Amino acid sequence: MKKIITFGEIMMRLSPPGFQRFSQADTFDINFGGSEANVAVSLAQLGIPSSFVTRLPENTLGQLTRMDLQKYGVQTDKILTGGDRLGIYFLETGASQRGGNVIYDRENSSISTIKTGMIDWDEIFHDAQWFHWSGITPAISQSAADVTAEALDAAVQSGITISVDFNFRAKLWNYGKKASDIMPELVEKCDVILANELDAEQHFGIQPDGELQSVDGKINQNAYISLYEQLTDRLPRAKKIISTRRESFSASHHSWSAVLYNGNELFEAPTYQITHIVDRVGGGDSFAGGLIYGLLTYKDDQKALNFAVAASCLKHTIPGDANLVTTEEVEALMEGKNSGKVSR
Repeated sequence: MKKIITFGEIMMRLSPPGFQRFSQADTFDINFGGSEANVAVSLAQLGIPSSFVTRLPENTLGQLTRMDLQKYGVQTDKILTGGDRLGIYFLETGASQRGGNVIYDRENSSISTIKTGMIDWDEIFHDAQWFHWSGITPAISQSAADVTAEALDAAVQSGITISVDFNFRAKLWNYGKKASDIMPELVEKCDVILANELDAEQHFGIQPDGELQSVDGKINQNAYISLYEQLTDRLPRAKKIISTRRESFSASHHSWSAVLYNGNELFEAPTYQITHIVDRVGGGDSFAGGLIYGLLTYKDDQKALNFAVAASCLKHTIPGDANLVTTEEVEALMEGKNSGKVSR
């Protein structure tokens, strides 16, 4: 099977143990994560060959990051070495009515100073079937945005499927450009679009015709279709547009679902009530990984969407950024086997 290629930044994540606040912490738990790296790990855990492309410093932390990816089955042979430092982010996990908090320390990270011409994208894509990126990467720096554009041009030329998760991060767009200045030209080259109504308005000035959800929680199909038809007019390469649907009742209780539009039909996934969230970070990335797996495996949009939502539902029970679940566990949840009993 040909590989899935993802491109972006992976960081060291430092979190106070349990649900402590930063002010209480004497120690930090260490994990590694980043949107595109999380997608690669998810796919590798689901049995899909995945290769993560990034740039890491030539020091012990860079080596440790590479080893962390390798232990989950992600191919790391296309990772560049260079630059000054590994990006870091600090996560304070929320609980009940107290939300979480993220502090980034990623300025001048190795990937933020990457330059066009450093990566041989034609060589990387020659044995690939899919390329995935997110809006986080071009938010890091102008040079990271330029390399993303370079990668997309090569991916289009190679004829592989391209997916994007808009993944807007307000704290990152601080090098003089707004997301709406950079993202539209990049996402025009993509086949599978993960974007919600806020992304559509922020990047393209597009709004749905009516409210997307009624007061009883049901989706307004006509409003969703109007939103997606406008996006399709703006993004003519797009074959599928997908939005996750999260409602936060507290930091510990969310409802979780998604919708998919393939140009002809609108599909809605079941809604899960996730009532005891362990870690929500990486939930969208686990959805993206599950969606790619589903679209490649089932050739059925409804089942692919259901798989993605079930996979990302399970991610909320796992500490760390990455979704460490098997296809058997996801399919069991899809079949309604969600009692949480011990498997003996």
